[in-house]
Amino acid sequence: MAIWSIVRRKVVNGCNSSYFSSIIGKSWKSTSAKASHPRYYGALSKETSVFVRGSRVVVNAVSLPSYLGSSLSSNAIMSRVTLPCIQTFNTSIRLFSSDEGGSVDAVVPYMGESISDGTLATILKKPGDRVEADEPIAQIETDKVTIDVSSPTAGTIEKIVAKEGDTVEPGFKIAVISKSSGAATKVEDSEKKPEESKPEKKEEKPKPVAESPPSPKVETSPPKEKPRAPPPPPPASGASPREPQLPPKDRERRVPMTRLRKRVATRLKDSQNTFALLTTFNEVDMTNLMKLRSEYKDAFLEKHGVKLGLMSGFIKGAISALQNQPVVNAVIDGEDIIYRDYVDISIAVGTPKGLVVPVLRNVEQMNFAEIEKEINRLAKKATAGTISIDEMAGGTFTISNGGVYGSLLSTPIINPPQSAILGMHSIVNRPMVVGGEVMSRPMMYIALTYDHRLIDGREAVLFLRRIKDVVEDPRRLLLDI
Repeated sequence: MAIWSIVRRKVVNGCNSSYFSSIIGKSWKSTSAKASHPRYYGALSKETSVFVRGSRVVVNAVSLPSYLGSSLSSNAIMSRVTLPCIQTFNTSIRLFSSDEGGSVDAVVPYMGESISDGTLATILKKPGDRVEADEPIAQIETDKVTIDVSSPTAGTIEKIVAKEGDTVEPGFKIAVISKSSGAATKVEDSEKKPEESKPEKKEEKPKPVAESPPSPKVETSPPKEKPRAPPPPPPASGASPREPQLPPKDRERRVPMTRLRKRVATRLKDSQNTFALLTTFNEVDMTNLMKLRSEYKDAFLEKHGVKLGLMSGFIKGAISALQNQPVVNAVIDGEDIIYRDYVDISIAVGTPKGLVVPVLRNVEQMNFAEIEKEINRLAKKATAGTISIDEMAGGTFTISNGGVYGSLLSTPIINPPQSAILGMHSIVNRPMVVGGEVMSRPMMYIALTYDHRLIDGREAVLFLRRIKDVVEDPRRLLLDI
């Protein structure tokens, strides 16, 4: 429209007005309006027009007057005109009457710096299903987390390109989503046709099944093998009678390992092969910490909106122990030792898909309420499978609480590249001597597995001793003693 406004201005200003009048007059006469022809107010579809001063122009789609709202005439197509007063103009335009809808690809998103590929674990939708924008249509399982493949737009799933179990990379196409509503009916019709054809094939298959019964040869073969049955005399060897007791193969099932389980298995075995693992134990009297919790749990919940648990007390004790024994917070890197002046504690969380270890950052700067809130937030995300890779990366020390499952005693394995891990266990009332008297006390065993290449027994024992002192008497934290 801009170019024709220039033409009109040139005509009004007298730029070859007689010449233009003759051209425009001829064009209007050749394109007289007819009721049978539709009017087009659009522009060229996928065409590029170049107008140069004094050049010859070929109008491919619509004639000159069509831009002014007149009817389209077949005689005006492929007409040639000369526009001596038009400057260079390059444009690409399309008709307003474009086709409805379109297709959009749903691809694998970026999964993180340390993750190059993943396994398509679950396809949540099927062809013909209606999806909204950002609605998950598939899940990809990586070495660390499960990532959703979301629909980029609202529409109908036209087809699923990938299969469950495929190894995919960022940018890999998972599905094709159609924006138009008509695609859904087409997909449903295409699905019904193969389903209707399948029963016809099934009707043909029963016929050979009826012919299979007459197989006398199969009956004659067992008698020939019966003579081999007599060899049961060698039951003296203990192996032969045990063989029939093995479960049949049809009662076994083989399931591929998930990528998360493979990753956990690899890291744990690498830990055993790399570190000089050694575990030391101690026991903690939980009386005072449990009493503190029972007295202030209601006020704590009312003020902070989160329950007061025992984990925050052990994390505070671990922070104090790490500050007293910095070597436990360090790590070996080649021929060097890296001492870290910050504390990032990893909390081992068991999920239905495997073990994940979210990290509490700069925990030495947190109070009890902040620690409990962060634990609850990360635990919920880990259980729901929505935790990100960044929330599990790093960590200088790990705490594993097997006591929630009833574990009485264990030897935890170090989480590389850390140098130690603290294991908590269940609380059991046991008879203890207190002030010369035998009393029933809630006791917990704690274990510290450490890398003996870096940490000596003295530092490990003093580390556990510090945790024991803080948990048994939380007032030490206030007095810093």
